[in-house]
Amino acid sequence: MTTRRLWALGLLAVLTLPAVTTRIYASDEVQYFAFVRSLAFDRDLSFENEYQYFFEHDAGGEGFHATFLEDRYTQAGRRINFGTIGPALLWAPFYAVGHIVAGVTGAPQDGYSQPYITAVAYGSAVYGWLAIFLSAAIAHRWMARGRGAALAVMIGTPLLFYVYVAPPFSHACATFAVTLSLWVWLRVRETWSPAGIILLGLTVGLMATMRDQAGLFAIGPALDFARWAWRRRQWRPTAIRAAVGAAAALAAFLPQLLASRAINGYIGPHESVGNKMSWMSPHAFSVLLNPEHGWFVWTPLAVLGLAGLVGLALGRIRADPRPELSHDARWFGVCALVMIGLQVYINGAVESWTVAGAFGQRRFLEVTPLLVVGLAAVLSSGRQPRRILWGIVVLSVWWNLGLLIQFGTHRMDRQRLTLRDNAWQTFVVLPRDAPALAWQYLTDRSSFYRQPRQ
Repeated sequence: MTTRRLWALGLLAVLTLPAVTTRIYASDEVQYFAFVRSLAFDRDLSFENEYQYFFEHDAGGEGFHATFLEDRYTQAGRRINFGTIGPALLWAPFYAVGHIVAGVTGAPQDGYSQPYITAVAYGSAVYGWLAIFLSAAIAHRWMARGRGAALAVMIGTPLLFYVYVAPPFSHACATFAVTLSLWVWLRVRETWSPAGIILLGLTVGLMATMRDQAGLFAIGPALDFARWAWRRRQWRPTAIRAAVGAAAALAAFLPQLLASRAINGYIGPHESVGNKMSWMSPHAFSVLLNPEHGWFVWTPLAVLGLAGLVGLALGRIRADPRPELSHDARWFGVCALVMIGLQVYINGAVESWTVAGAFGQRRFLEVTPLLVVGLAAVLSSGRQPRRILWGIVVLSVWWNLGLLIQFGTHRMDRQRLTLRDNAWQTFVVLPRDAPALAWQYLTDRSSFYRQPRQ
């Protein structure tokens, strides 16, 4: 991808920063923010004061007090936190800038005031856009195109919501960490040098600190390394390299291990998380197609992206004509589908698979770079007139934008889609109302908060 195109994406990211919402409201946002505030000010990973502050400031949502502030403690005697430490690590530089800004502007330097929250929100937006840049670069590597597909995935999936509307969730940071790891993998795999393997291991450990399920993306590089090792058949040096990579991953994951030990009294997530899992993944079909929060229903662009990866894996879509890349394109498609398959499995195994009240099936956001590659493959396949394909992409993007507007203005049931009503709002009502709503969002954003459902 040319430098000019990168600058164009960067300019778009900067120009849209005013659209980033700089507030904390949902319980997940409180939990993730509590990590960075506790590390910076208290250095104890005890979240009693953070939870009390946000509860008193009307954040956390319904049930927050009962879950996090009533007589419920971990084995370590601390308040429960279902989040992970990874986002706090990525937010740390931005949070430090927020501290400086608070001092300069006279805002309280207490870790809670607006400069700190703004810094974290902008940090997530930066990481979300970095994920898009890297995704475009990955797609360009295989398909010699990627910018259009990357922008379409940014606007046509719930990533847009979690970059601009609810950035203190973990998803923008997690998407960046996964994309960074896949980007490193595609460079390391050419030689699997020891230095490259260490770097890859560090990025694998980092992405596992973002969200527990993000670590499953390591299956792609692991399969690729195993294939390389089988062809090479030099078992001793290969085993040493594998051990070095595993050690690097463990070192990068160590902050999460130590954090869980401090919070829960043992290494691992809170015991209630295991109680929510059904390991036969009984909801795998629903997590894709159920109107409650099915991935394909909320995000039809994902279907196009998956179709492109299937075509790539089957050899029906040709990659960049350069021989050294086209030879491995089918194998990359297979690895990508395995990674997505594991995400379907783990999301279908969670009893709370509907992510009730969330915008879209947010637990699939980390597959963003794979969707970008798949969409780029579809758009370069030549099997359908490109105008038709781009028409489908535009409709899918507008569907996501329509749902986002309906969600934000409480014009829909946030627990499930009603396809006929949602389609009517998206394609008939909102084209008329969208300009006024966009202006209201930019000039009077707080007017959207807690609107009654229409």
